[in-house]
Amino acid sequence: MMLDLSAHELVTTTRAVRRRLDLDRPVDPALIEACVEIAVQAPTGRNRQRWSFVVVTVPDRKAALADIWRRGTRAGGTPMPEEDARRAYAKPGTMEKVFDGVDHLYRTLHRMPALVVPCVTGRTEGAAVVEQAGTWGSILPATWSFMLAARLHGLGTCWTTSHLHFEREAAELLGIDHERVMQVALTPVAHTVGTDFRPGSRVPVAEVLHWEQW
Repeated sequence: MMLDLSAHELVTTTRAVRRRLDLDRPVDPALIEACVEIAVQAPTGRNRQRWSFVVVTVPDRKAALADIWRRGTRAGGTPMPEEDARRAYAKPGTMEKVFDGVDHLYRTLHRMPALVVPCVTGRTEGAAVVEQAGTWGSILPATWSFMLAARLHGLGTCWTTSHLHFEREAAELLGIDHERVMQVALTPVAHTVGTDFRPGSRVPVAEVLHWEQW
């Protein structure tokens, strides 16, 4: 049964869910398929429809993929620029909750009912910005639509990318042709514990909206 959410509620309360995921309640494969059916209605560059979604539910494969993701989280990343940090920490306590959620995900990712890896045919290494934009723009809207659809069906998701530090290894595990297909994220999929979610803390629109020029 789908949640009774207005369009406004759906797009403002679809959160990155890390802690409030039911690890013990199975997710019907038909629900995931329904979410993908919605996802592939998203816009796609030149109608090429280069998207694919790899759904992992077998315990040993989930465990192996979760281990790759965990190693990726330990690989580190570039420091957050000062402006990004200012916005991220604008509301006291927000990032502490995020880090707590990431820690929970670190400990439980292998127990999620399903792990979904959205992919796009075509790689962007060394590509011009226009080609990169077309490629990423042909999978990100679909993945967001998948997440919106999941929320509508009472499921929680969370965009993560740490496993991409070892993308080739993940490709071997999942049978993905790494030379031709690019993984773009990994999201757990599970029923949420409760369905009430609030809009996230964001900086004022006046700070990010530019009229006529930057």
